[in-house]
Amino acid sequence: MKELQEKIRKEGIVLPNNVLKVDSFINHQMDPKLMKKIGEEFAKRFKAEGITKVLTIESSGIAPAIMAALELDVPVIFARKRKPLTFSGNLFCASVYSYTKKETNEITVSKDYLLNSDTVLIIDDFLANGQAALGLIDLVEQADAKVAGIGIVIEKSFQDGAKLITDKGYHLESLARIGSLENGKVTFVNDAVLSI
Repeated sequence: MKELQEKIRKEGIVLPNNVLKVDSFINHQMDPKLMKKIGEEFAKRFKAEGITKVLTIESSGIAPAIMAALELDVPVIFARKRKPLTFSGNLFCASVYSYTKKETNEITVSKDYLLNSDTVLIIDDFLANGQAALGLIDLVEQADAKVAGIGIVIEKSFQDGAKLITDKGYHLESLARIGSLENGKVTFVNDAVLSI
């Protein structure tokens, strides 16, 4: 997605350990016009799948998930990283390790909202090692629902996540695929080196 790549090129910051900081437009401050276009693009790529729900993980996946769900005219569910007091034992749970934060979270979704009749589109902001996506897939499978596909805003193609997901046979669509973050520069897959 050209607009997203341009935004990464202009505002993204490459940090040590292959971290791409995009908090000025995706995961702290958000660009609503870009989010709308991201939602439209996901809806276009998955519209034929018969999606009944969009599932994401809090908090950075919520904005693109809402925009995609708005276009698809379906509800959004977000997996919580901390179980609220209002949740009873009626939950699907999965463990997700975050390499960025160096912690494991138990993510939860109420069984009231994820049903075996659902066809689910999973949306997240980043795909690196694939742990968040695999955790969300686990929740859908616990519900005996169908995973329609996984939509990723930014994929770090030089890490294992995309291969893990596609090797399991899931339909993966990533809007920006990064081939390298070496020397503080973003190189998109099948694109020229873009300096940040």
